[in-house]
Amino acid sequence: MPDAAEAITNRPSAFVPRVFSPAVRAADSVEVLLTRLDPDIPLPCYARDGDAGADLMTTEDLVLEPGRRAVVGTGIAIALPAGYAGFVHPRSGLAARAGLSVVNAPGTVDAGYRGEVRVCLINHDTDEAIRLRRGDRIAQLVVQLVATAVFREVDELPASQRGDGGYGSTGGHLGSSPTDGASA
Repeated sequence: MPDAAEAITNRPSAFVPRVFSPAVRAADSVEVLLTRLDPDIPLPCYARDGDAGADLMTTEDLVLEPGRRAVVGTGIAIALPAGYAGFVHPRSGLAARAGLSVVNAPGTVDAGYRGEVRVCLINHDTDEAIRLRRGDRIAQLVVQLVATAVFREVDELPASQRGDGGYGSTGGHLGSSPTDGASA
């Protein structure tokens, strides 16, 4: 099994962003305007047809010690259309192999934000440091249509099957019990 330093090597030797046929992306696609802040970092791209997340790369070399976190740049700024948001998710393979995750998963990029997309990473491995190299894929950006809520105060909420059952209210682990007063 590779150690965390080896597991982070997640860049194909000839990494070339894929171009998908118009039929694959046209039906549910949205145009996202992008400014490249670091011309040597590849643009976000989807690894496979139908993927929800476009890979984001880091702009810096970094050693992330066990239990430590760092905010890293991706070299891009985006303009999402009104009614959309970007959500920065961890890459599942890096999480499983090296313990690399996103602290505030998912991180939210609001439609009005125009600064660099930055990612707050954390090394959950308890023993091994994670070595990131400039250009490594570190997270995924998922662009989604979002609703704006209109909050209306009421005296009492309507009943539901779940009610006020919060953390652990559905069980699932032997020897554990629901936490009283916890929220979901």
